Amino acid sequence: MYLVIEGQDATGKSTQVEMLADFFRHQNRPVITLHEPDGDLPQAHQIRDLVKTKSYQLEPITHVILFTAARLELWHKLAVPILKQDGVVISARNWWSTLAYQGYGQGVSRRRITTITKSTMPKEYYQPTHSVILTLDDQTRLARQTTRDNLSATDTFESQPDSFQQKVNHAYLKIAEEFHIPTLDASPAPDVIQQQILRLFDLI
Repeated sequence: MYLVIEGQDATGKSTQVEMLADFFRHQNRPVITLHEPDGDLPQAHQIRDLVKTKSYQLEPITHVILFTAARLELWHKLAVPILKQDGVVISARNWWSTLAYQGYGQGVSRRRITTITKSTMPKEYYQPTHSVILTLDDQTRLARQTTRDNLSATDTFESQPDSFQQKVNHAYLKIAEEFHIPTLDASPAPDVIQQQILRLFDLI
């Protein structure tokens, strides 16, 4: 299985990914979690630091290229070996994040993003077994973000103004419609959301 949990910052993606991984570990299934563009892979982590550090002020298309490079390394080095074992790959984010942030948010042509990504990634990457987008209203998301950590001021994307964040929120709704991805309200308790995801993914 290749499972994707998407959504804007502070929607609880990482929490749900780890809870879902524990579900499969209790079944003794081989499982790995990815947090695009990061993961248990030094080269991906370094790319993440490069992209997410606000002071570098990279061009939006550079973000697209670097994110694509990171996901290519994660896919081939970490995901493929697990899938070959009939295991489970659970990813927080995939290329839909690039469409949302760099496309709708930063103004890069979505056609250009699609061309770059699809000329780089294998077709299996575009065919998750199940996927979901977690959603939150701007006020709740901002409240979570400000209490979650102290990195927002130096983060390339979390430090963007409200107008940018609203574009990204709207983008995820457009992406959900375009790619037929179900959405879930991320405001309930994590255990509640996890049960909803398990039912949505036909796991219980």
